[in-house]
Amino acid sequence: MDYDRIFADRIEGLKREGRYRVFADILRARGRFPHATLKTPEGEREIVVWCSNDYLGMGQHADVIAAMEGALSGAGAGSGGTRNISGTTRFHVELEGELADLHGKEAALLCTSGFVANEAALSTLGKILPGCIIFSDALNHASMIEGIRHAGCEKHVFRHNDLAHLEELLRAAPAGRPKVVAFESVYSMDGDIAPIGAICDLARKYGALTYLDEVHAVGMYGARGGGISERDGVQDKVDIIEGTLAKAYGLVGGYVAGSAAFIDVVRSFAPGFIFTTSLPPVITAGALASVRHLKVSQAERERHQERAATLKHKLAEAGLPVMMSESHIVPVMVGDPVRCKALSDALLTDHGIYVQPINYPTVPRGTERLRFTPSPLHDDGLMDRLVEALGDVWTRIGVADAA
Repeated sequence: MDYDRIFADRIEGLKREGRYRVFADILRARGRFPHATLKTPEGEREIVVWCSNDYLGMGQHADVIAAMEGALSGAGAGSGGTRNISGTTRFHVELEGELADLHGKEAALLCTSGFVANEAALSTLGKILPGCIIFSDALNHASMIEGIRHAGCEKHVFRHNDLAHLEELLRAAPAGRPKVVAFESVYSMDGDIAPIGAICDLARKYGALTYLDEVHAVGMYGARGGGISERDGVQDKVDIIEGTLAKAYGLVGGYVAGSAAFIDVVRSFAPGFIFTTSLPPVITAGALASVRHLKVSQAERERHQERAATLKHKLAEAGLPVMMSESHIVPVMVGDPVRCKALSDALLTDHGIYVQPINYPTVPRGTERLRFTPSPLHDDGLMDRLVEALGDVWTRIGVADAA
């Protein structure tokens, strides 16, 4: 059997659909974010990054870099093992304490990524709770879907942010069975926000636990960066909060926060946590500095919200189909995978502007888009150049005519 032929045919199918993903080989310039260097077969050139998840530029913050340099020189490169076997350092312990405090929970647990945190926590919940039923928002992230799938329990999908549909499903479920309602605060592709308090009230009415993914909101919203649940004053209503260190905090890793009993269960039963080498001390030290800084500093959050609003206004003024989300996410609808990639390629090649096309399966077919993530460091000049460049390639590629 020609295995490589099978692999090649599948890749060719992706290319025909316009969904083949190409990695951009970039090197961020320390102290000059959002500027970076792009390496191509033709050589190197400077670009401006418009799609980074380092939302606040904390990956470049002096306090974070200093903390990482100190940990590297003091503790070395790696953690040396899993959390259970020599891989728990004081940086891990202190960071988990800070994260539990951030969300007003008894305990927190670090994982190697947000994906792993969701998969480990949700799959463990479904397996540990006898007869568990998980109710999942239709637009939940792939990591949540994987966790629910690996839980092996009964599941029901409710229409996105639809409280009436969720209640209909909860009401129909047997009263005596354990239930979990899993949803997100900020949905990163459309930029809309869940009615967290109302969902929690509904879940409590039917005896369900609430599991909230705050990945795109931690560090970004609330007086201390606790997310939308903190901003809206409903953090105490949420049973379990999952977050990441890879976006607002500028590093890598994920975590869950909740009751001490829940955290102990995940720590003791989740294979994705148990059998993985822990995050290096250099990462946890940097994250610790970033979390502590954003607990007390409002400057980054305030500037970021203003920048996102300004970019939306400039795009709308230029007649471009920006989706006016209620969050910091700035999507521009294209609606076709081939044109979406063509726009992205033209922006990079002709204007030195880097934004990735967002295609299926990240978003439904027919809703392909460019997703811009302005940071506090994207000034008006960069925004004006982006709007002008996007207008240029939009006209040349004929997206408006096709739509």
